[in-house]
Amino acid sequence: MAHAVRFYETGGPDVLTWEEVTVGDPGPGEVRIRHVAVGLNFADTYFRTGLYPVRLPDGIGVEASGVVEAVGEGVTHVAEGDRVTYTGSPLGAYATERVMPAAHLIKLPDAISCETAAAMTMRGLTSAYLLRRIHPLKAGDTVLLHAAAGGVGLIVSQWARLLGITVIGTVSSEEKAEIARAHGCGHIIHYRRENVAERVRELTDGVGVPVVLDSVGKDTFAGSLASLKRRGLLVCFGTASGPVPPIDAVQLAVGGSLFVTRPALADYIAAPAERDALAGELFGHVASGRIRIEINQRYALKDAAQAHRDLEAGRTTGSSVLLV
Repeated sequence: MAHAVRFYETGGPDVLTWEEVTVGDPGPGEVRIRHVAVGLNFADTYFRTGLYPVRLPDGIGVEASGVVEAVGEGVTHVAEGDRVTYTGSPLGAYATERVMPAAHLIKLPDAISCETAAAMTMRGLTSAYLLRRIHPLKAGDTVLLHAAAGGVGLIVSQWARLLGITVIGTVSSEEKAEIARAHGCGHIIHYRRENVAERVRELTDGVGVPVVLDSVGKDTFAGSLASLKRRGLLVCFGTASGPVPPIDAVQLAVGGSLFVTRPALADYIAAPAERDALAGELFGHVASGRIRIEINQRYALKDAAQAHRDLEAGRTTGSSVLLV
């Protein structure tokens, strides 16, 4: 019998329930997939708490990998038996198997396991658009990256090093600092004991950085703006500490004609050709070993509530997966 994690009300990790579900046959444009591993992402907590709107009851999770078991009418880009990965709506990835739209699926190369894919599809594609699409970064540039020891942080740091870009990364502990350094982070700022913006200015001869990559949100927003050079770009791609405060346009002018964007991965992979190009570049780096995917936490899928507790408490580094 198939199982899934579902929730009937928003709230803390305890609202997640493990229950038996019935999985039918795929309709037109759909597939039935048997999951091998499921990705744990901070965005999952936003749905669970209600920060992102949901229609309850619902499943949870947006990223997983596994094997196609059946295809519906009109599906041609994947076939029964293919190993695939995906990220994106609809919710419901926390399941042993499911029926879902085939359009979201990306075929996996032989060199990448399903477990690795579940740990990197969302984080890797996010890293891809941050470095390859959102700003014309070039060799010799320096960027500020918050949460440098997190899943996205470790991929961005490695990829940036390949591109000749220096990363200044913020961390909360020396343990996380060592992890970030080992993955290509050029400079470390301990945000709990150092002033981030002041330290960035010291490291850039008073100029600031052209881009700040900020997945933390409320707690880092002011320091991120203060770290930018004239006409710099703040990329707010996550809200781990809460939503960013309202933006005063005059503040941007006074800070040096600054730019702020709040991108969503969905808008960078909506076109299949662009998604496949980003995935191809990502898979190539991972398959060759140029980028390592660190899976530092593994949980049974039925233990999703504990995984959420650890994630929200900051007890995780790198990527986490839920195993089926």
